[in-house]
Amino acid sequence: MNCKTVTIASCAGEIPGAPRTPYAPLNPSSWHQAPSSSRARIASDPFRNARLAILAVPAGTAGHGCGCIDMMTRFCDREQEQGKAPAAPRTMALITAGVQPKNPPPVPPNKPTGPVMADHGHRPVTGRETTMQAIVQDRYGSADVLELADIGQPVPAGNEVLIQIQAAGLHRGDWHVMTGLPYLIRVVVPALGLRKPKSPVLGMDVAGRVEAVGSKVTRFQPGDAVFGWCDGSFAEYACAGEDHFTPKPANLSFEQAAAVPISGFAALQGVRDQGEVQAGQKVLVIGAAGAVGSFGVQLAKAFGAEVTGVGSTTQVELVRSIGADDVIDYTREDVTDGARHWDVILDTAGRRPLSQLRRALTPKGTLVIVGGEGAGRWLGGFTRNLRAPLLSRFVGQRLRMLASKPRQEDLQTLRELIEAGKLTPLIARTYPLGEVPEAIRQLEAGHTRGKIVIAV
Repeated sequence: MNCKTVTIASCAGEIPGAPRTPYAPLNPSSWHQAPSSSRARIASDPFRNARLAILAVPAGTAGHGCGCIDMMTRFCDREQEQGKAPAAPRTMALITAGVQPKNPPPVPPNKPTGPVMADHGHRPVTGRETTMQAIVQDRYGSADVLELADIGQPVPAGNEVLIQIQAAGLHRGDWHVMTGLPYLIRVVVPALGLRKPKSPVLGMDVAGRVEAVGSKVTRFQPGDAVFGWCDGSFAEYACAGEDHFTPKPANLSFEQAAAVPISGFAALQGVRDQGEVQAGQKVLVIGAAGAVGSFGVQLAKAFGAEVTGVGSTTQVELVRSIGADDVIDYTREDVTDGARHWDVILDTAGRRPLSQLRRALTPKGTLVIVGGEGAGRWLGGFTRNLRAPLLSRFVGQRLRMLASKPRQEDLQTLRELIEAGKLTPLIARTYPLGEVPEAIRQLEAGHTRGKIVIAV
């Protein structure tokens, strides 16, 4: 970095005429990427216990000095966390040898100039871009269009919160966004473009810690453990309004919490709002071992219903373990043969024709269709979803399509149910961030037992 420490003094005072240069946080790996000689100087005992560090760099290389200051700060923070250095205020000063800057940027004492950063207090924000790793795509297609890349880290503004992501949930909607299929969703989903995605980063479910908050945020502070939803959760950091998050349930890990939001919204709104499930009713959940279906079984039980779950042979015991009163192996029994009837059917499998599903309903029963797969590239399985409300006008049964929406009040409800022990997320498998393409291929294969989670 071509810079060296020329003075380290255990003095709290300022040095007249020494300009102070604000710095931007670098990628955490910058410490390891620095030359060993620079790291040795920064790790020296005199610097560890100093309150004032002065760096001299040749004129025109102030950017390198800023980077070195950032490494110094990170090292000192780490030393304090490990108890190797006193938790005393430190001042970093940068002096350029030769020509001094004409108008050094002022840094008012004790006044924040940017968002509050976790573990670092108020950090000034400059034009330097801080990068992060994320799964990105520049076109629609199979999992082959995804790649792990370094992109700019978002900065929270106003009522936004920056989350350092610990885990992200993968759901079927991520596949639709990745492929842009069926073509209908490119028109009806504002976040998608007609020819290519408007947002290059996939993912919505998220759990992590607050890294920084905007100036108008009142509910959170750096370090808080939260879960919720946002755009672009398959990354190291993501930014969204504070109303997208709520404190993480203490009885869940970050991986478990990341499995909740999007699938939980669909199940809660399907069972409570569309199905209007009441105590004593008989409820059938098709796809009961999946992410939405497993929540559907537990929520229907929480509302006092008698629940029958449908799954494959290998899923029978799992479905029974989450509270189903009865479990049907669809490879051995046809639940739509008309021999049995239910007051409410929550169909999360997305393929059975309406005529078959209606045979399993009571004359005044309610069918709730969650999602839809197959049936072509233009409308996909949504043809069934579109036909259901129309047909419902002419029959005694209520045939409803679910279009779930993320809502803060529903996130709070899910949190309360989890903390009360009435709702437990099922995790099928956890993949690291770099293996998101493989995770999506597993999702495509089907027959998952719960939710696939990405550990960041």
